[in-house]
Amino acid sequence: MLVLKVGGNEIDDEAFLSGFASAIAKMGEAPIVVHGGGKEIAELQVRLGLTPRFVDGLRVTDEASLAVAEMVLSGRVNKRLVAALVQAGVDAIGLSGVDRGLVRVQKLQHPAGDMGRVGRVVAVRADVLRDLIDRAIVPVLSPISLGGDGAYNVNADSVACAVARALNADAVVFVTNVPGVMHDDRALPRLTAHQAEALIESRAIGGGMIPKVRAALDAIAGGARQARITNLIGLTGGGGTLFVAEEA
Repeated sequence: MLVLKVGGNEIDDEAFLSGFASAIAKMGEAPIVVHGGGKEIAELQVRLGLTPRFVDGLRVTDEASLAVAEMVLSGRVNKRLVAALVQAGVDAIGLSGVDRGLVRVQKLQHPAGDMGRVGRVVAVRADVLRDLIDRAIVPVLSPISLGGDGAYNVNADSVACAVARALNADAVVFVTNVPGVMHDDRALPRLTAHQAEALIESRAIGGGMIPKVRAALDAIAGGARQARITNLIGLTGGGGTLFVAEEA
């Protein structure tokens, strides 16, 4: 079983979207797709007079920003991705973590302070996803998820990791706009947890790549056989940065 996470910036690119849908159409088994939508969320926030704020690559989400995130993620971006997949011949369905209580969360407690309505995944209904995969239906999952007091925004990388762990996935692939984790202008072919944390501490890895790297390591620690960060070329060709549990 394969879990794919794709960023909102990539989905905004028509050429990428077409290539991504084509790649999934050629797969022998239906994957689970988890998506983000960061760029469009920020753009709508600004248009509405809100100021985007981030801590360690995570969006600080007050009530107004949650409403924007829901509109963009569970609405516009989700349906754009589903439409591209269906047009490519893929039997796809759009969902959010709220639907059927698919992804349950608790409020994230962050050492940097209150993040607002940002959630931490505590449970995934693996049975719902398995049922769809067994029928060759591709679930396309918005990371808006369900807490005890309503919806929460959750980092899409973390949702992809939690889904992969719940399903004991063979692999989780984070598809982004770079060939992998970059260092000295090249994509690193493999990283251990120790190496990755050292690069984060030295700030060689920063911004939105931090949650991707940590989610990939969490997926490996949780039982996924393989985790990769790559671009569309790497998705179809097997390239990118491979994360391993320990030194070979």
